[in-house]
Amino acid sequence: MKIYHSIKEIPKINRPIVTIGTFDGVHQGHRQIINRLQKAKEENGGETFLFTFDPHPRQVLFPNQVDLKLLTLTNEKLDLLEQAGIDHVLVYPFTTAFSQQSAHSYIKDILVDAIGVKQLIIGYDHHFGKNREGNIHTLKQYAEEYNFTVEEIPAHEIDHINVSSSKIRKALEEGDIKTANSFLGYSYFISGRVVDGKKLGRTIGYPTANIFIENPAKLIPKIGVYAATVSIDGVSYKGMMNIGYNPTTDIDNKIKTELHIFNFDANIYGCNLTLQIKARLRDEEKFASLDGLKKQLHADKEHALSVL
Repeated sequence: MKIYHSIKEIPKINRPIVTIGTFDGVHQGHRQIINRLQKAKEENGGETFLFTFDPHPRQVLFPNQVDLKLLTLTNEKLDLLEQAGIDHVLVYPFTTAFSQQSAHSYIKDILVDAIGVKQLIIGYDHHFGKNREGNIHTLKQYAEEYNFTVEEIPAHEIDHINVSSSKIRKALEEGDIKTANSFLGYSYFISGRVVDGKKLGRTIGYPTANIFIENPAKLIPKIGVYAATVSIDGVSYKGMMNIGYNPTTDIDNKIKTELHIFNFDANIYGCNLTLQIKARLRDEEKFASLDGLKKQLHADKEHALSVL
């Protein structure tokens, strides 16, 4: 997959089949659009081209909405799009100035002149340009002039799976991993670097890898204990993860993400790990003693193993 961060980088492409959107999460609804691009490629030839944005438009247009969390950071989204078989991706810098561009300029300068669109496939109710003035009718108006075709995927083809990025965010914030993973079509994941912790877990037989998640925009699921898997050097391991304050042992009131990996004792400090979240086991609790915590961790391990 070829990735471009400016329109100047885009080479001449053989019959680009284009779609546009934020594609946060690259979920089952997005896959309907991607599958249609792949089908068009099989039927007519050409190369698939996805036009997306960084940062997320809502972060620019509504900067006071600091509560917006992303299902996928840009690098994660690109990985998923490559796995989906997209040939080209333009990650366009979304700015206030860009949001003020006219619909005609958007079509001519980017879709036609820069990308060379031959076939445009969009989800229903797609709007673009200044004041969201552009829509399917605008696209059809200019398609004939600039020699490309437009296809709008009907609402019923996407709505029947009842998926949206906002619904997935809500499910994760409520700890409903089953629903979120079903909507995504894969296990929700978080990535981070293993950093030094208090090393208390090893004293009670449950050493943990403390995961530092650098980008605060990444959505972290509801506080609690989860079953998870992680791949290290190509080997998949099962484990359990705690997202929370560790109220039994910590008083700093900071949320932490810690992973206990079953049957694993190698030194992984400094490593970057990706945790696949499989199920939520319970709420976080405060225990009267370390013995009480240890007993619960043993039960959590058995529970995690039963669902993994």
